[in-house]
Formats: sequence, C-alpha cells, structure tokens
Amino acid sequence: MGLIWGSSFLFMKIALDGVSFGQIAWSRLVLGGLTLGLIVLLNRPRIGTAPVLPREGVVWLHFLVIAVSGCVIPHLLFAWAEQYVSSSLASIYNAVTPIMTALMATLAFRVEKLVRAQVVGVVLGIVGVVVIIGPWQYSSLTGDLWGQLACLGAAVCYGFTFGYTRRFLSGRPIAASTFAFLNIGIAGGIMLLLTPVLAWSPVELTGPIVLCLLALGVLGTGVAYIWNINVLRAWGPTNASTVTYVTPVVGVVLGVLVLGETFSWHEPTGALLVLLGIVLTQKRLRLGSFGLGGREAAASVETSDGRGHALS
Repeated sequence: MGLIWGSSFLFMKIALDGVSFGQIAWSRLVLGGLTLGLIVLLNRPRIGTAPVLPREGVVWLHFLVIAVSGCVIPHLLFAWAEQYVSSSLASIYNAVTPIMTALMATLAFRVEKLVRAQVVGVVLGIVGVVVIIGPWQYSSLTGDLWGQLACLGAAVCYGFTFGYTRRFLSGRPIAASTFAFLNIGIAGGIMLLLTPVLAWSPVELTGPIVLCLLALGVLGTGVAYIWNINVLRAWGPTNASTVTYVTPVVGVVLGVLVLGETFSWHEPTGALLVLLGIVLTQKRLRLGSFGLGGREAAASVETSDGRGHALS
C-alpha cells in the first residue's frame, strides 16, 4: 500500500499535464470501482453464510458516508492541491493522516483511547504541520498556501473515514473485496453523476498520462483498498493508518528523482516532527525514552502484542 499510494502523488502530477484535477479524481474512482466490481463479480466473496452484498439499508448509508469522506472529497482535494504544491510536499501532508485518525478515533468516535504519550504525539504532529506550512513566509494568501491547506483537509477526511469505518462498518460480516468495492464503487457512481461538472472538458492524452491514470485507478484506488480493509480490521484505525510511514518516503524520493523537486529547510524539519508524532501516537516509542515515563507509558507497553501493534 505504501509503495502504491506513495507513487500516486507522482502519477497525479504527471497526469495534470493533460487532464484537469477533476478528471484525475473521476478517473481514479471510476476505474477503481470497475476493477473492484470485476473482482467481486468473479469471486463472489462472502463471510460465513452472510450474503455477498449487505441487505440492510443503514449499511449502504454508512458506505455512502465513507465514499464521500474517504474518496470523493480527499481525491479532489489532493488532485487540486498538486496544481500548486509539489508531489513531494503533498505526500508529506498525507503523513498527517495517523495524527488525524488518532484524534477522530478518540474524540469523535470513541473507538480508541489516547494515553499521555499519544497526546504528546498528536501535539508534535500539529506543530510539525505548522512548521511545514511555514506561516512566516506568507504575507497574503497564495495558491501555494491554499494547496497546502487542501492537502491538510484531505488528511482530515482520511482520519475521519478511518474512525467512522471502525465505529460503524469494520465489524460487519462483509468480505474485504466487497467492502472495498462498496466504498469505491459508490464513490465512482457519485463521480459519474458529477461528470458534467468535473470531467466534461478537453483532454490531451499521452502514453505516460494514460498509464498514470490506470495506475491511480486500478492499483491505487482498486487493489490497494482491499489490502487496506484487511489491515484496518486486523490492526484498528490508528495502526492501519501507519501506511503513511511509507508513503511520504516513496513520494519524496520519486518527486526528487523523477521531477527534480526541491525543498526549503522547514518542510523536511516539519516532516520529521510529524513522523516523531506518529511514532508516539502509534505507541512505538515510550515517553520514558525521554525521561518522561509514567504509568501511561507503561500502559502503552501492556496493550501491545510485543511487535508494537496495538491490541483492540
């Protein structure tokens, strides 16, 4: 997931040379929905005696919520943002997702509890975001600043979606591929309805642009979402979001090597603060390491399975 989703920021940047940001989001979700629909049609996966597709109306309503919050809005935000920020910087902002997930899972949905080390991690992550934005360099609102805020908004959407999914959907007897299909397929249906607004404009397609759109849709918004559901169920929302350890590394390396992107000092500095915040939030580092241990730090060890994976 980290390799595929980390590469997606490069693919979006390249695709913007020939299509609009709306067409990128449209292509991702429609192609992803078609891919997952084909997988479900061929395999007809089910858990126990449960039907392939859920029959309760409320379940379909929950999927509509996460389709909008976890797919339609963040995909549009990231694609729009990359018109103004580098692919590397967009991938760094994606790393804020575990911080937002911890906040949503704890405060909004109450499916997890934060100990003191995790609270410190959240605060460090927020400080890191401020350093990345670098508010001292903006005398007025610029496209670059709005692009960064759009990336941050997308991370908030992902955090909300992780918490919402754990609270209302992850415990239901729905196979992972069906789960992913309902999530992406409903989002793809929404995009089809929005075609006149988002996708009905001229395009300039080349081989690389077509390949990037296919990779974004079939892999990044198709197959990888099946893996994501499996990890979410096995580890919980906060730990599942640790895929963002990998995505910024992949995104930055590809942005620098392929597109020749560069950084100011505050962007990698802020990214390091965010990553340190994630480590604390995921209970992979105790406050005792800094001489600040206590019962909360000990508790974080007791609720681990020995490999740093939080137990539900």
